[in-house]
Amino acid sequence: MSSKKHLIVLSAPSGAGKTTVARHLLSTFPQLRFSVSATTRTMRASEEHSKDYFFLTRDAFKKAIEQNDLIEYEEIFGNYYGTMRSVVEESISRGEFLIFDVDVKGALSLRAAFPDDTLLIFVAPPNREILAERLQSRHTESDEQIELRLSRAEMEMGHQDRFDQVLVNEDLATTFLRAEHIVRAHTDGAPQQPSLFGEQ
Repeated sequence: MSSKKHLIVLSAPSGAGKTTVARHLLSTFPQLRFSVSATTRTMRASEEHSKDYFFLTRDAFKKAIEQNDLIEYEEIFGNYYGTMRSVVEESISRGEFLIFDVDVKGALSLRAAFPDDTLLIFVAPPNREILAERLQSRHTESDEQIELRLSRAEMEMGHQDRFDQVLVNEDLATTFLRAEHIVRAHTDGAPQQPSLFGEQ
């Protein structure tokens, strides 16, 4: 079986760094496209509709569920998140490579829907204390919300053995290099430009 995978799925506890890794891979490998998820949560000041997420009303999200246009969806901290089936199927049919930034259950649902085309990468924090520090430094959530995320992180870490690769994000430069190596092995070859950190 070919090692080529069209769906590169990054998952991690909130604050572990999966979005940072995903953005680095997108800037390094021009053949990758970001798979935009749908959500009902409020758009942050730095985000754009259809670029960071498809920001939907709860009614619009429920309509997408009824029309079977979501591979997976879940309610997390009072908001819905999901992956749109039509976007994924169209991209695979064109031979494109999609990168996903999703929660653990979403990643496993993608594997179930597209078992031969999915590569699962888990980005793990070095430990709970460092994860808590990273969440606090974002200044986007209350102490109560941070505790909820830390509790959820313990559940998510329990699923990492179901992933193809696990990246412990202790040193970001090293994490970038390891992620590049994994993606290079499963897509159409080398990045268009060398890594900012060089090869080791």
